[in-house]
Amino acid sequence: MKVAFIGGGNMAHAMLGGMRAGGMVTASMHVLEPDTVKCADLARDFGVAAHEHSGDWLQDAEVVVLAIKPQQAREAVAGIIPYMGDPVVVSIVAGVQGRTLARWLGHQRVVRAMPNTPALIRAGITGAVALSGVSKSQHDKADRILRSVGEVLWLEDESLLDPVTAISGSGPAYVFFFIEALQEAAHEMGFSADQARKLAVETFAGAARLAQQSDQPIAVLRERVTSKGGTTAAALARFERDDVRSRIVEAVRAARDRAAEMGQQFDAESGDDQRTR
Repeated sequence: MKVAFIGGGNMAHAMLGGMRAGGMVTASMHVLEPDTVKCADLARDFGVAAHEHSGDWLQDAEVVVLAIKPQQAREAVAGIIPYMGDPVVVSIVAGVQGRTLARWLGHQRVVRAMPNTPALIRAGITGAVALSGVSKSQHDKADRILRSVGEVLWLEDESLLDPVTAISGSGPAYVFFFIEALQEAAHEMGFSADQARKLAVETFAGAARLAQQSDQPIAVLRERVTSKGGTTAAALARFERDDVRSRIVEAVRAARDRAAEMGQQFDAESGDDQRTR
């Protein structure tokens, strides 16, 4: 499969590493990365052809992966359009709607995807939506690339990508926040910093693996740890008293609303660009 990455940052690194580990040939892949040092690193680490500028090397790409920051997206797309053939464009650009990308590109061969940072260790979860111009073959190619860094949840409705962004895209930060709190509590109770970190991280990792491997509802797993009148019950009662569950749900809603707001902003700016030409 001939793949071109636009952007050579952390997520491109994760995908290239996952694709190589999965047996996909990286020697037939290209990366556009303006930073000279990063270009050299990409070529050395993955055996790809790394470029500082767009060019005819984009012509044969079957899949173009946009792995850039949102504020760079409009300019980056404009820079590659003159050189591309007819690839499917897989965008992992946060906040830029599929219809906005389609307008910029002039076609509907777009897959919009939202991976998360555990993709860096090939343990991610990606929400993805294919626009109407994506063929079955192109869908399969996009799926293979996205699965190189973890699980993929294909959605029919692009509006669900805003909640995906809020839950799994931002979710690792919520988990790290809770780990920090457990770590702080452990440290205050007399453990060393290293011991506190180990207790907190391994507790989360073990609980997550248990939830992943069990077919029981999460509530049942929680109840099995909670003896009436015991230590866990005391902690959970404090959570309930402080309405922690509702606060978490409200926080995730805030993230979803911000994701939707960002998408609307980029779409409006794109529309303005089209009208002023």
